[in-house]
Amino acid sequence: MSLVIIDTPIPLKIDRDRVVRVGNTRVTLDTVIIAFKEGATAEEIVAQYPSLLLADVYAVIGYYLQQQSDVEAYLSQREQIAQAVRQQNEARFNQQGIRNRLLARQSHRGTKDHASTGS
Repeated sequence: MSLVIIDTPIPLKIDRDRVVRVGNTRVTLDTVIIAFKEGATAEEIVAQYPSLLLADVYAVIGYYLQQQSDVEAYLSQREQIAQAVRQQNEARFNQQGIRNRLLARQSHRGTKDHASTGS
């Protein structure tokens, strides 16, 4: 019996937003690599994201270990983009006092509900 060695492609795809996704899922490369760097095993990652295939997660981790500097550069770029989006959202939507405004709104609704029931 002879073992046939095949060249298996890495299960990574770049979507139209230039985000790298694993296999035929919406799970991002970022998600898998961050979980791996935090100590999760491939099996734990698949348990947390059941749409992933175990073989794909192992292949992606292997790719990361072989191309670590390129993947880290990609992850850094993604983090910079995420930070810029957060800053834009914070500038667009004033977060100051949001909890107090929501509590006041809830309290006001509760007062109106009490008044309408006659309590």
